[in-house]
Amino acid sequence: KSGGAFYVYDIQSKKIILTVDNEQEQANIHFSPDSKKIAFVRANNLFVFDIATQKETQLTFDGNELILNGKFDWVYEEEFGIIKGWEFSPDSKTIAFWNFDQSNVPEIQIAEWDSINFNFIKMRYPKAGFPNSIVKIGAANVETGKTVWMDLGEEKDIYIPRIKFTNDPNLLSVQRLNRLQNHLELLFFDVNSGNSKLILEEKNENWVDVSDNYFFLQNDKKFIWTSERDGFPHLYLYDYNGKLINQITKGKYEIDEIKSVDEKSKTIYYTSQEKGRRFTDLYSIKFDGSKKQNITKENGVHRINFSPNAKYYIDNFSSSKMMPQISLHKNNGEKISDLIKNDMKVFSEYELPQTEFFKFKTSDDVELDAFIIKPVDFDSTKKHPVVIVQYNGPGSLFIKDSWGSVSYLWHSLLTQKGFIVVGVDSRITSGNGNQFKKFAYRNLGEWEIFDLIETTKYLSQKEYIDGSRIGIWGWSYGGYTSSLAILKAADHFKAAVAVAPVTDWKFYDNIYTERYMQTPELNPEGYAKSSALNFAGNLKGKFLLIHGTADDNVHFQNAVELVTELVDANKQFQTMYYPGKDHGIYGGMTRIQLYNLITDFFVNNL
Repeated sequence: KSGGAFYVYDIQSKKIILTVDNEQEQANIHFSPDSKKIAFVRANNLFVFDIATQKETQLTFDGNELILNGKFDWVYEEEFGIIKGWEFSPDSKTIAFWNFDQSNVPEIQIAEWDSINFNFIKMRYPKAGFPNSIVKIGAANVETGKTVWMDLGEEKDIYIPRIKFTNDPNLLSVQRLNRLQNHLELLFFDVNSGNSKLILEEKNENWVDVSDNYFFLQNDKKFIWTSERDGFPHLYLYDYNGKLINQITKGKYEIDEIKSVDEKSKTIYYTSQEKGRRFTDLYSIKFDGSKKQNITKENGVHRINFSPNAKYYIDNFSSSKMMPQISLHKNNGEKISDLIKNDMKVFSEYELPQTEFFKFKTSDDVELDAFIIKPVDFDSTKKHPVVIVQYNGPGSLFIKDSWGSVSYLWHSLLTQKGFIVVGVDSRITSGNGNQFKKFAYRNLGEWEIFDLIETTKYLSQKEYIDGSRIGIWGWSYGGYTSSLAILKAADHFKAAVAVAPVTDWKFYDNIYTERYMQTPELNPEGYAKSSALNFAGNLKGKFLLIHGTADDNVHFQNAVELVTELVDANKQFQTMYYPGKDHGIYGGMTRIQLYNLITDFFVNNL
């Protein structure tokens, strides 16, 4: 998120030619398409700055702590993955922007412990079932400052997760999503009148995913759209009237991202998991679905960044055996040069174990992806304890053939202490198409734990694994599932570590929670079944609960409530809280202390 003072730097003269600073907060700072203007948010109001005249124009005037213009509230930014709350039109004459009224959103307070009379951080946070910000979309004329408000309809309890200008500077696309997130509408608005036309709809009996995978052609009144209507996310070509021209990609695999579009050659460059869930590759395909080509050949994960003219791309490639290698390529895959070539010899003095990927089927015939890391001096005649590492949130992907960085090195340390490390993705994770949603919907925690139990059963059949010494750990959603595992599957896990876990979904934000669980009012049984609090009395094994006291995402309240239930059930456990630390628990020696704590816990209890 860009913020603070900003500067315009002339590349040719190598001089700063403009500085815009202010005592009030500035954020979301970006150039206009013609590079003649800069728009930004200051103190929750939208401004535009003309570089040539150095004239600053304020476009909105109602911004304050409750009213946000061009900037998102906490829950939109966190759960819809968006930061920039405004968009320039292609001709740089209009700025479309989000306006949020947070008045009805409950205010929470997060305690700070760094003063004698401890203070509180205040923030607006809508938990499951509680009101959201009222959202409006405005279109401000850069020259006149006049704002036209889009007519979003009578229903106010909605989400607007995306807006984007079409190739017509007077036509703004707006995605409108209902509160239950199972009905998405794409509308085109006339920014001069605020009137709209419904272009297409996406409906799902579970939920509709929101993404940035859509693209408006610049030289034709057509656009590329992503839909799961055939069971997997695929690309489709539409005209501006919402008429389907053709499906572009198809198959039992998931499209990842549109990376670039070359309109002259009618070619789309995109990444997908066609080779398998754990791989990400770059492909090209024509608008009509013909001449599909796999451009990247090395097995692993390719993170692609295209040049604006679609002629070149930068490939950030890694695998479980290779640190990231960054190289420049032509759009046909031909390598031009290596930009960063990391040498694995840096690890030559260490004996690092290999990551082996495998699949196995559950008792109900569902195939799960997993990996296993064994000690370098592995002895198959000995029984080894196991640490299961996982995340398992709906639509997530943990099992990837990419460089594991610090996590992999820590897993290697665990193997040096005699552990086998196993990672697994449950059936509700991504790569399985639309079918996975039916398992997660209104039922979080159920199938994740079922699949984790199946994992312990599969592992216990191996002669080199001690099925009585299986531990599990995870962070955030992974902390939630590890908590449930030690409580709901107490006979299968000897020890568990939960870092920053949700312990009851009524404590978490409404966009994420209601997407999968609906509201507490509509799904009371599902909330009860999914709550770790309701199973505290089942604890048999060793449990370590960790949380940061200043966590603004998964609030410390989650840990406190679980501790209360465990104490009331007369259960013995361990806990560690980190004062002033947020969801990532970063800062100073904190991470080192934390991982030493977890390592020692498993050594002592497995």
